[in-house]
Amino acid sequence: MSSKAAVLFRVTAVAEALSWAGLLAGMFAKYVLEAGEGGVPVLGMVHGVVFAAYVLVTLAVARPLRWTLKTTVIALLASIPPLFTWAFEKWALRSGKLDGPQRLTYGGTALFSARSAEPAGV
Repeated sequence: MSSKAAVLFRVTAVAEALSWAGLLAGMFAKYVLEAGEGGVPVLGMVHGVVFAAYVLVTLAVARPLRWTLKTTVIALLASIPPLFTWAFEKWALRSGKLDGPQRLTYGGTALFSARSAEPAGV
């Protein structure tokens, strides 16, 4: 379950960051370049939906990944500044926070498969 939880979190975190970037680009075009509404209403709605999904996914995966309250709160706070969810996701991957209970069994970032004890040439 934890590898599926990790993948779900990673996809949602990157999607949230990209939706933030799209909304910021749309707002730049609207307010700075004065290019009209553009896609701001649509991008705003998309970002709102992805933001809500990120919060729900973060709360849902915290237990399977065995995150502490501190890690969970930091993940939730990362959704506020633009692009911080992507930075949090990269940090969580490097620090083993996305490994869940398997981190002890497989020794680190073994998210997707167990290491085989069988020699490679057999």
